[in-house]
Amino acid sequence: MENITELTEFILLGLTNDPELQVPLLIMSTVIYLTTVIGNLGIMVLILLDSHLHTPMYFFLSNLSLMDLCYSSAVTPTVMAGFLVGHQVISYNACAAQMFFFASFGTVENYLLAAMAYDRYVAVCKPLHYTTTMTTGLCASLAIGCYVWGFLSASIHIGNTFSLSFCESNVVHHFFCDIPAVMVLSCADRHVNELVLLCVASFNISFALPVILTSYMFIFITILKMHSSSGYQKALSTCASHFTAVSIFYGTVIFMYFQPSSSHSMDTDKITSVFYTMVIPMLNPLVYSLRNKDVKCALIKVALMAKLSLGLRFKPCAMHSNLVSLRPQENKVPK
Repeated sequence: MENITELTEFILLGLTNDPELQVPLLIMSTVIYLTTVIGNLGIMVLILLDSHLHTPMYFFLSNLSLMDLCYSSAVTPTVMAGFLVGHQVISYNACAAQMFFFASFGTVENYLLAAMAYDRYVAVCKPLHYTTTMTTGLCASLAIGCYVWGFLSASIHIGNTFSLSFCESNVVHHFFCDIPAVMVLSCADRHVNELVLLCVASFNISFALPVILTSYMFIFITILKMHSSSGYQKALSTCASHFTAVSIFYGTVIFMYFQPSSSHSMDTDKITSVFYTMVIPMLNPLVYSLRNKDVKCALIKVALMAKLSLGLRFKPCAMHSNLVSLRPQENKVPK
């Protein structure tokens, strides 16, 4: 379809028009974004510095943290600017770029979650074959595949959305250039475009989500066969946090993209979008690592090494002596 639009910019209405909420929401979004940046950058640096964390699980975790940081940065600064100036004008090309990067990073994260679930399945259900299965080559191939399809999928979305003609309104009832919010502005017949959006999103979800659910189903079956209450509780604790993040991520995505545009409520979509654009990237470091004993030990090691390098005097303790020989097991379920 030929693109005959003459629009050069869009106007983002932001999260709310209530002036009394602008400052509190600005403070909240700033705190959330700073926590997201510090948390995800901290995880990536920690994994890079500690050789004991150079395992498949933490390799995927570092990539997940990178995606959280990237797709939060693609949206949250725009939200913060909207609270400062109210209605925000964004150019046509900038809107397309924001949509592309957000869709890319979100799709990559979708597949990284599946890769992490498969890694945990091999670690718990086939521990003796873990090192021969989760090789460096396989991990690199899985990660590259996630990135390649993520950017390819986003390219399809961008071409599909901006092939439409925008000749009526340029006011986006959202706080960023999300696909449904921009697509409804078209004055052309968009049924085919909505079908393409649904098909691509369905493919991404229907491929990754079954991998996650199947992997954890086998994990629970394996743990139940161990007849160990402690092992069951540890696995349940680990998977509960993972399923919480997965449920929020997939629940919001399905709610946003698996319904026709005629049934969309923009106010509801805004609230829902806050979770997967701002809250989930902030929570993932807590869910996947800060409750992890191996990461906590690595954090203490790095802190002690920093003290030593700075020449600071500290009192030795039992934990410090144990940290010298600490090496996390690769086939161990994170606690």
